[in-house]
Amino acid sequence: MGKKLRQQRRGKGSNVYTKLPNTFDISVNFEKAPDVSMGAEVIDIFNHTGHSAPLMCVVYEDMNRGFYVAPEGIKVGDKIFMGPDARPALGSIIKLKDIPEGVPIYNIEVTKGDGGKLVRSAGAFAVITAKSENSISVRMPSKQTVSLDPDCRAQLGMIAGAGIKDQPIVKAGKSHYMYHTLNRTWPRNRGVKMNPVDHPFGGKQHHKGKSSMTSRNAPPGRKVGHIAARRVGRKKK
Repeated sequence: MGKKLRQQRRGKGSNVYTKLPNTFDISVNFEKAPDVSMGAEVIDIFNHTGHSAPLMCVVYEDMNRGFYVAPEGIKVGDKIFMGPDARPALGSIIKLKDIPEGVPIYNIEVTKGDGGKLVRSAGAFAVITAKSENSISVRMPSKQTVSLDPDCRAQLGMIAGAGIKDQPIVKAGKSHYMYHTLNRTWPRNRGVKMNPVDHPFGGKQHHKGKSSMTSRNAPPGRKVGHIAARRVGRKKK
């Protein structure tokens, strides 16, 4: 008898497919409204399981606390600013239209007021390449250019922890725990590498042997591949 498919085991909800506790319990989104001018002081910089980069804890002028991704070079006691009257400093939250071209930025909003979605991993930064009245062109770490609303906000600087990927993993067990932190399993075997009793694509031939397009109403033991796909393959020019 074969074993259950990966998605069947995940649906069961065992500990293997359950995230670690206190992994994603800290939000690094912008908390204050765009029209609120306020300063905050960095009181702590720490590592967190759910983030590749260090985080900083700040205290606002109203004595509330917040958390943000820490930029390279910031230290405890430094101040960040936000709002229309924000001063340019490491970690400050400023609208894209008020940031000069060529200045490194991170934690960028995709739509106005969403709190920051883009460029949040260790060592990453983006750069404003062009400005117009209705859009701002930003070059991402992937070298791709995106157009954003001028009122979207971002933080100044480059994210700390740039050398995290330079450290060798050394042991396979470390990869296992790194992926487990993100609620993913490692290693991930391909279906064609399995036996026929373990996967619909399994077998000695090491290729699928059948169409990968699968009905949405297929039974759980066959529901793999392109589920209810409209089309597959290259698009004709």
